[in-house]
Amino acid sequence: MPTISQSELTFQSGGKPTRLDAYLPPDTPADPLPAVVALYGAGGNISGMEQYASMLAAQGFAVYLLHYFDRTGTESADKPTILRNFPLWMKTLWDAISFIETQPRADGKRIALLGFSLGAYLSLANSPIDHRVQAVVEFFGGMPKEIHLFMRRLCPVLILHGEADATVPVDEAYQLQKLLEKKGIPYEMKIYPGAGHGFEDQTIWRDAGLRSLQFLQKYLGA
Repeated sequence: MPTISQSELTFQSGGKPTRLDAYLPPDTPADPLPAVVALYGAGGNISGMEQYASMLAAQGFAVYLLHYFDRTGTESADKPTILRNFPLWMKTLWDAISFIETQPRADGKRIALLGFSLGAYLSLANSPIDHRVQAVVEFFGGMPKEIHLFMRRLCPVLILHGEADATVPVDEAYQLQKLLEKKGIPYEMKIYPGAGHGFEDQTIWRDAGLRSLQFLQKYLGA
């Protein structure tokens, strides 16, 4: 894998400095790159996402890991924290995309979201109300029921979920599938038999990574 350029960017959201970890290919053509905004889960841990960010950057994407907890001073989020802060994190994601649009190496017309768990819920919740989002890769998340009221649009979605997920039941994946089929929206889906929340098996991670890359190449181009 080629050497990836990594840097930390900061933008303002709600008057709070908010970090973006940027992963960029070392040799960039004159044209701007398709951009992927990555969102961690309720644990606030980016360690599992760094490998994916580097892999996508090596394939010609500009990847930005969003520290959306910076907006609310959160370290990890339980259910009450999530319910209280979800709208603020949605606004932070919107602000992050607005900031990324100003970056010279990012193509503001080719933006996708990649979210794990809570980050997947945020990504899916954002996609119907933000026309700038062209695709979503969601790992073991779901579409918040409240968002159905604001369903202006939907973009293509890759659904990745464990059949034995005890944290976010696999039914969330099937409900999302039904919604996408009802709206006639393209989607791809992989349910991993016996897998729980977080995909501990490295074979599953590799498969999910390859599916993510192919899906993003299909809908963003790279």
